[in-house]
Amino acid sequence: MRSFFCLLWLFLTPFVCEAATQFTASLDRTTISVGESANLSLVFQGEGPNRPPAVPAPANLVVTYVGPSSQFTIINGQTSSTLTHIYRVTANQPGDYLIPPIQVLVGNTTVSSPPLRLKVLKASDGPMGPGGTLKPAFVKIITPKTNVFVGEVLPVEIQLYALNRHDLNMPQLKTEGFTLGAIAQPTQGRSQIGNAIYEVFTFRVAATPVKTGELTLGPAECNLTLRYRRARDPSDPFADFFGTGIEVRPYTAIGPPETLQALPLPEAGRPENFTGAVGHFEIAVHASPTNAVVGDPITLRIQIAGQGALDTLAGPALSPWKEFTVYPPTSKVEPTDQLGLSGIKSFEQVVVPQNAEIKELPAISFSFFDPDQKAYRTIRNSPIAVSIRPSAVAQPQPTILANSQNAAPPAPARDIVHIKQHFGAAVGFQPLLIQQPWFLGLQATPLVLWLLALIWRKHQDKLANNPRLRRRAHVSQVVRKGLQDLRRLAAANQTEEFFATVFRLLQEQLGEKLGLPATAITEAVVDEQLRQSRVQEELLAELHTLFLACNEARYAPSKSVQELQSLVPKVESVVRGLQALEV
Repeated sequence: MRSFFCLLWLFLTPFVCEAATQFTASLDRTTISVGESANLSLVFQGEGPNRPPAVPAPANLVVTYVGPSSQFTIINGQTSSTLTHIYRVTANQPGDYLIPPIQVLVGNTTVSSPPLRLKVLKASDGPMGPGGTLKPAFVKIITPKTNVFVGEVLPVEIQLYALNRHDLNMPQLKTEGFTLGAIAQPTQGRSQIGNAIYEVFTFRVAATPVKTGELTLGPAECNLTLRYRRARDPSDPFADFFGTGIEVRPYTAIGPPETLQALPLPEAGRPENFTGAVGHFEIAVHASPTNAVVGDPITLRIQIAGQGALDTLAGPALSPWKEFTVYPPTSKVEPTDQLGLSGIKSFEQVVVPQNAEIKELPAISFSFFDPDQKAYRTIRNSPIAVSIRPSAVAQPQPTILANSQNAAPPAPARDIVHIKQHFGAAVGFQPLLIQQPWFLGLQATPLVLWLLALIWRKHQDKLANNPRLRRRAHVSQVVRKGLQDLRRLAAANQTEEFFATVFRLLQEQLGEKLGLPATAITEAVVDEQLRQSRVQEELLAELHTLFLACNEARYAPSKSVQELQSLVPKVESVVRGLQALEV
């Protein structure tokens, strides 16, 4: 009996045990303007708190609780749950804010998050259109500072705000006196301005000034399409669910330019080996081998890590290495962010020692300009100790013989000797085709194809003679594809298309079960027909809940991604319940 309970415990443990709680906090945007809001997400993987955690707010920051979102999954017998508490953070004054660590008591353990930084800019009239109405879309250009040095890489954000977005293209940023990198794929968030909730797409690009003076960054232009609602047709109450009440129009949003002052690099204190690097860097040097012979190559690996224009970064010169033969280096860049502003640039260079007196590889120095300190800096590694031995191969000395002009040259040495003079007879052998598996499998191919064709034909005849079975197969295919579309629409936060798909799937599945056209399915018909068939009240309640959500979506179409994703399992459960009915 004891062994039975041990086995039962081992079987149930994966289903009831969860990993220790993991707590993270993040902001969907780190730069906003006065009057705008950023979403703060507190994510608990594993056990979560019993109530929403209290978030400490610095002065001039207002933190408002929005609501929770939960997710529960079972994969290979392992359970995992995720609980997310969402807050809206709004600023009353511009400035740089630090949200302190958030400490939460979960069970008997206190978990904490790292501090978060939020930059708040002055309020702009970007969202306001003629007559004081909100624009359907507008663009902002955000730079971390307005004074930069020539050659300094500046991370620039292009923020696109849009209401009822249908589709958008990558923005175009016009510049004067800058070189631009590639625009990275955007991050997506939301911001409430007044009573409107905008989708916010943040594009990031690296800009480097190439000349001094007052330079213009922008304007930024973004072409997108927006959804507009047509006048409602009272004769068609379900028009909005199938997209006939929505019109798509093109729109161009233009963000005003930003003016920056590009400063020249100072002449005072400029090192002789300065090659134009601007940023923050560290150097590391490795050599292999360190025990060599005169004339053997030694490979130097020079790594310069930090922030700056890594692509145009030149390697340090080995000018004082007089006792080495130095070969040109090769280089590669390993960025650690999307813009390539930070990372590691590696140089691989071969040097050959020329005498056995060398005891170390000289230090390698690298100079750059630090824009924060506004001064030049030189970094270097420590010398690397090496052991260089004399070459064991002695150079042949010329031999001078009397009457050497008449001496015949010696016969060339025979340095290649055959191992075998005669190869003998070579015989190849291959097995018969009848003994090879692939040949036997090839003979069975026509029979397999004939059986598959026969099964397919029988299935088609069965569908042709049974309209109900044919409709069931068609509806099953429609439902399967529709459920896949629901996950995609929920992730893209396309609320109206999401609920239109839900309503269509319910109509198709109920129409097939009740033997009615899909367009004839309404909530009243479902209630009358299914109650007569003694359907479980639980399934009826879930059906009413989904119909109610579809009706509410016509008047309040804005739903969060978490809310839409939480509805997908309910729709799948209702569809499976309807498919199992015997009406």
